[in-house]
Amino acid sequence: MFTPDKKILENYARVMVDFALGKGKGIKKGDVVYLVYDLEAKPLALAVFKRILQKGGHPIVKSSDESFEKTMFETASDDQLKFFPKQYTKSLIDTIDHRLYLIAPTDPFLLKTVDPKKIILANSQRQALRKWLFEKEDKGKLTWSLCLYGTEGMAREAGLTIGDFWQEIVNACFLDQKNPIAVWEKTFGQINDLLGKLNSLPIDRFHMVSKDTDLYISYGEKRQFLGGRGANIPSFEIFTSPDWRGINGKIFYNFPLYRYGNIIKDIHLEFKDGRVIKASAAKNEKLLREMIAQKNADKIGEFSLTDKRFSKISRFMANTLYDENFGGNYGNSHLAVGTSYHEAYTGDVRTASAKDWDRLGFNESIEHCDIINTNPKAVEAIMKDGSKKIIYKDGIFVI
Repeated sequence: MFTPDKKILENYARVMVDFALGKGKGIKKGDVVYLVYDLEAKPLALAVFKRILQKGGHPIVKSSDESFEKTMFETASDDQLKFFPKQYTKSLIDTIDHRLYLIAPTDPFLLKTVDPKKIILANSQRQALRKWLFEKEDKGKLTWSLCLYGTEGMAREAGLTIGDFWQEIVNACFLDQKNPIAVWEKTFGQINDLLGKLNSLPIDRFHMVSKDTDLYISYGEKRQFLGGRGANIPSFEIFTSPDWRGINGKIFYNFPLYRYGNIIKDIHLEFKDGRVIKASAAKNEKLLREMIAQKNADKIGEFSLTDKRFSKISRFMANTLYDENFGGNYGNSHLAVGTSYHEAYTGDVRTASAKDWDRLGFNESIEHCDIINTNPKAVEAIMKDGSKKIIYKDGIFVI
């Protein structure tokens, strides 16, 4: 089993604990950190655990073994799949200040033989968890992040050696730099400068044109673009949660989507007044339709663009965390079906009610699935006075 150099792991741990959590500020002494890691990520988990202790934090650790998950789906009854320990989970959420997940799937297709309906059924019972997390995040009392630990299985699916796969991780996260956090701070500073320009524009809607893509996206009231937050490492995307009711047209996603232990390829979606009215895929179209059939998963929760000047990710990684931050020749755009991000609201999220979110066109769903387009594209902003301005072209923001 491949294990990165000790210094790389130490740098990785510092980036996650001293920077990513706390929205770029790291954890404070006395903070409680819920650390969840897939088994193959144990070397990084130990480094993160040690760093949490060095910073005066209190780690709560949980390891995740994919084989247990597979056995659950193969053996459990519907009642067992729907079981959700509410009291235990609520107590855990009340206790922690940060969540950190180290992703390290040994086999991207381990759940391939499992009926996707069982996975969707199990997920459907976690709406209360999402609600509690959102509420605590909205109050500014919880931050989260996640990162990737490369495995042979992921590298094989991406068509890379494990060494090359890890080199992409090192490059993307600046782990070979003397002070990777300083590089992240500089990068996020540049992203925030761009956000300032973007958020100053009186935008009414967007028009995105690319291969098999002609889509209008309503921005919505009291909206802002986000980025440079530390949630997800790496994270180079600039994104918002638009008014789902104003999405019209068609979009083609050229990157494969890995979901529920399967792969969906060449996805085409068509929208009318915010809802998916047509959905097709060259592979696993049935799974795509089942995913969208979940409550409110036929609506858009996120619109994102990545500027290739920030992202060093140049290889397909067969993992959404990296593929949604792809830089390459033309950057990328992804529109996520499912739930919205409350932080895209310019008002006080702490006082907003469910009725407010509904009135403003923020979507709520158990699903949130990023689907990616890396083809050359142009995005035009249509202003409130009817004037138009190209803001993104061929992978670069041009504002």
